[in-house]
Amino acid sequence: MDPPAWAVFHTPLDPRSATRIRSEHGYQITQTPAETERELATVTALKPRPAPEQPRLLDLVLETLEDGKAEDIVTIDLAGKTTIADQMVIASGRSTRQVLALTEHLEEALSRRARIAIEGKTQGDWVLIDAGDVIVNLFRPEIRLYYNLEKMWGSPPSEAEAARQ
Repeated sequence: MDPPAWAVFHTPLDPRSATRIRSEHGYQITQTPAETERELATVTALKPRPAPEQPRLLDLVLETLEDGKAEDIVTIDLAGKTTIADQMVIASGRSTRQVLALTEHLEEALSRRARIAIEGKTQGDWVLIDAGDVIVNLFRPEIRLYYNLEKMWGSPPSEAEAARQ
């Protein structure tokens, strides 16, 4: 099929979190001698790298959104639902200008900590920020209501959104 196209793989979900999967693939590899005389090659052993002493990425995202006066901030735990990330954050800005300002602040804060990808920055209606373990969706209120990601991912709507519906 010509892109863009969806490919769906019907496989069981991995119960591990996306963070755990990434850390398992980021292990440091060390070489140990063969255990028997017949084995001439070395055996590869995996050792975990030490965890960094930094505030959690999710906490940084939430703090940055709150500082930027984002509205209706919702965090959805994605464990057991998908392996693309551990959490999804959904927030609203009152206008295109505020959505873009929130995007700029998040980009500045997150780019020092993680490799990020941003989509939708040119329009400012819906901006997606992929920070690896955390995916952030920033919306104008009417666009957020139209797509209703909270319902899709199984999170109840916030009180403000329930009042609007």
